[in-house]
Formats: sequence, C-alpha cells, structure tokens
Amino acid sequence: MKRLVLTIFLTGLLALALTGCDSNLTDRDGNTYRMVKIGSQTWMAENLKVKTEGSWCYEDKESNCQKYGRLYNWDATKIACPVGWHLPSKEEFEILLKFVGGVQNKEDAWEWKDVGKKLNSSSGWKENGNGDDAFGYSALPAGARSNNGSYYGDGYNASFWSSTEDDSGSAYDMYLNYDVDYAYLGNDSKGDGFSVRCVKD
Repeated sequence: MKRLVLTIFLTGLLALALTGCDSNLTDRDGNTYRMVKIGSQTWMAENLKVKTEGSWCYEDKESNCQKYGRLYNWDATKIACPVGWHLPSKEEFEILLKFVGGVQNKEDAWEWKDVGKKLNSSSGWKENGNGDDAFGYSALPAGARSNNGSYYGDGYNASFWSSTEDDSGSAYDMYLNYDVDYAYLGNDSKGDGFSVRCVKD
C-alpha cells in the first residue's frame, strides 16, 4: 500500500514537472489561473479576468468574461497583473516566439512565422484556426474592443497587450489570427481593448 501511494505521489510530481503548470495563481478578485513554463519564462496559461476601470467583457456579456477573460485598454494593464507578475514587454514576447520556433520575416520584421498553431488553443477557433497548443500557452480567440466601443473578432483572432509603448497614443501587442500560422507584433491605439497574459517577475 505504501509503495502504491509513493508511486502515485511521484507520478504526480513528474506530471507537474513535465507540464510546467501550476494552479495556485490567484488575482485580487479571487480568480485562479493555470500557469505554464515556456523556456525561461513562466506565463499565465489563461487570459486575465480581474476587473479594473478600462476593462470590458466582449459585447458586455459576463459569460464572455468567464469564457475569454476581460479586454483591457492599455492604461488599465498597468494595474491589472497580480503581485509578482507583470505585463510582458515586446522583447519578452519575442523571447517567447523564438523559443517556440518562430522565424522573423526579414521583409516584415513585425511578422513571426510558424508560431500560430503552436500558441493557439486546440478548440474554440473558427474554421481552421484551432492549434495544437504544443507549449500550453492556450491562446483563445477573444476578439477585441475598438476605442470607439465596438467589438470584433470573437472566434477569429486574439490580441495581447505588451508594456512597450510605440508613442504617446499607441503600444505594441501580439496578434494571432485564425487563418495564418504567424504572430504579428504590431502597434495599436492604447484605447483599444485587448486580452492580457501576465508573465512572472
């Protein structure tokens, strides 16, 4: 019996070590999140849900917050991540993309090839957008909110804010789409509402 208990315990530890996941991250609203270690970085494996001023549920439906997490304008991201975590910089997204095998397009430096399928969740994307989620990032097609208040892209794309500003009115984000196998590190208006994935300090 002792040997069986020890075997179960060791199997559990091995599974945790292989996945790099932990379920003990809790935000100030009491929401809990899976975590995943990808290379040298530890990421939230789910979109942030903490409620702040300047954040919304897709189409203002609470059920979408439970499904996708909240959408944040850039200013709101400064206070959104749990203690010990932070909004990733553009450079930290580049580290992620390089580790999962991304290849930067020499003709378009903002485009990273061969990463969409690896980062996209294995369900929830429209048409052929589902990925194999090879590294456990589990990107969800949460869509976005434009700075004029309209919503778009549910099921078709995902955008994640970075902490890196482009200028006074825009900042960088990582964009994934259902019909292409690349990520795009572009810049958008700080008033847009995008998803947030925090990375561990």
